[in-house]
Amino acid sequence: MSAISDRETFKDRLRTLQPGDTVEVESFSSAAGSAKELIAAVMQIRNTGADFVSHAEGADTREGDFLKLCEALHALDQSDRRERQQAGIEKAKAEGKYAGRKPIAVDSALFDEVVERWRAGEITAREAMEKLKLKPNTFYRRINERKEEAMKDYRKVEKEIREEIKEATRQSQKDLDELKKQVKAEAKELKKNAEETLSLHEVKREMVKDRIRAENEYNSDMRQLKKDVEAEAKELKKLIND
Repeated sequence: MSAISDRETFKDRLRTLQPGDTVEVESFSSAAGSAKELIAAVMQIRNTGADFVSHAEGADTREGDFLKLCEALHALDQSDRRERQQAGIEKAKAEGKYAGRKPIAVDSALFDEVVERWRAGEITAREAMEKLKLKPNTFYRRINERKEEAMKDYRKVEKEIREEIKEATRQSQKDLDELKKQVKAEAKELKKNAEETLSLHEVKREMVKDRIRAENEYNSDMRQLKKDVEAEAKELKKLIND
């Protein structure tokens, strides 16, 4: 008899099963749609006193390795369960209904106290887990979560400090630019005043020069007038004497 290749034929074969028969299938999927169904079918075959053979997976109870087959079926069942669970999670996520596993409630203060004692070497990791009533994977996961939270807080503070420094730098630059503008304005005003003062000094110097020039001209004119008067007086005296 050839190996069974479809599930309906496999089900019909189970209905006519007799002790000493051998049920051969091409693969596990030819016999059942899930690991749970396949395990139930194999157990039925074995309880009847028959044997089961699956060519694709190399499973053969006639060789007396039924335990190995059971282990393979159990692994298949676990894999099948994980796939269904993952499919359910993906569906729930798509529908917005997945919230993840509910975390185990642990007193935060107690957890920190116990972990501190463990890190100080006062108690062992096992003792710490017993005090907190946590399994190893949960215990170490919580520690890592605390580390991640601490790092998040550190990064948050670091970011805030960086932002404050940037803001202070921007403000300082702004103040410096404003100061530069004020200094330039004051320098410009001082230069203007200096130029005006210099111009006033120039005017005063010119006025002094003009006054000196006028005085010199006046003195020169007076000397010339004196000479002319003296000459005329001398000429008159001469005329009188003659």
